[in-house]
Amino acid sequence: MRASDPLPIADSHNDLLLACQHRYERGVADPFGDDWLPGLRAGGVVFQVLPIFTEEQFIGEGALRRTLEIISHAREIAATHAADVAIVETSDDIQHAINSGRIALLLAIEGAEPIGASLSMFETLWRLGIRMTSLTWNRRTLLADGVGETDTGGRLTSLGIEAVAEMERLGMVIDISHLSMPGVQHLSEIATKPFVASHSSCRELVDHPRNLTREQIETVAKSGGFVAANAFGAFVNNGVPTISHYVDHLEYLVSVAGPDKTAIGADFVEDLVRQVDPILGRKLLVDPSDLSFIENFKAPPDYVNLSGEILERMGTELGRSVACDNMVNFFLSALPRQKP
Repeated sequence: MRASDPLPIADSHNDLLLACQHRYERGVADPFGDDWLPGLRAGGVVFQVLPIFTEEQFIGEGALRRTLEIISHAREIAATHAADVAIVETSDDIQHAINSGRIALLLAIEGAEPIGASLSMFETLWRLGIRMTSLTWNRRTLLADGVGETDTGGRLTSLGIEAVAEMERLGMVIDISHLSMPGVQHLSEIATKPFVASHSSCRELVDHPRNLTREQIETVAKSGGFVAANAFGAFVNNGVPTISHYVDHLEYLVSVAGPDKTAIGADFVEDLVRQVDPILGRKLLVDPSDLSFIENFKAPPDYVNLSGEILERMGTELGRSVACDNMVNFFLSALPRQKP
């Protein structure tokens, strides 16, 4: 790779499945092919984690049904665009997808609402291809409290402790982004395998509850997992956020977590907050009138802009590690080599 070439990108958080689902339900035949695939290609994305998020109206018994619908749609997307993307479930899948020039897509769950009180659902979702799950979003689940639950002082519930053991048994990666501070500490006390923060920036730079403290970043890194910086404007800078401010968070992560434990989890949510699910604007722990996004870094094609800033400030070797290799290497190690 020449120094002037854009970096390959691995991104651990893009809610595009929810965006596609909404447009598909409104009569658009192939929203992924129309918009997202060209954008991912333009941005140089080679590995993309696709979380499935439970919207407010589906909390409860509707959560699992909605999740299954979106998994089904994801499979349809992969089948329709088999020349360009592949859903990956094993380390061999990742290598084959990337080596063949396709984008590796890894399915995840954001918040454990689809699990409810039935831990057997973890194995069901594992069989359907889910390879990473967070115990919470900002709100409470039956497993733990999110960062939006500030009055309980909650750690993991007894069911949450059992959930961690079950996820580790299966090989499902645990994601701590959105988990409450006591929850992160509790998880670190009981986890026996690496866990990650898929889309969390640094509280030392912006004092926001969705950002991680230095101690939490160190905790994730010591477990063997990575921390991926979130590009949502309110988490990146208190004024007008820029790509340079975002790279500040990446550099801070390099200094604390380490050069091999730092990654990207951009969380491009502007279309979701403004169009797909406006209620999210009241649930992101920010004033809805204060929603801010980084100019020239709002969607996958803008990764070329980030790539230039990373190369200028980090150089080619470190820049490629942060932009792509750290995350890919983690999942190559964390996932089973082949299906049993």
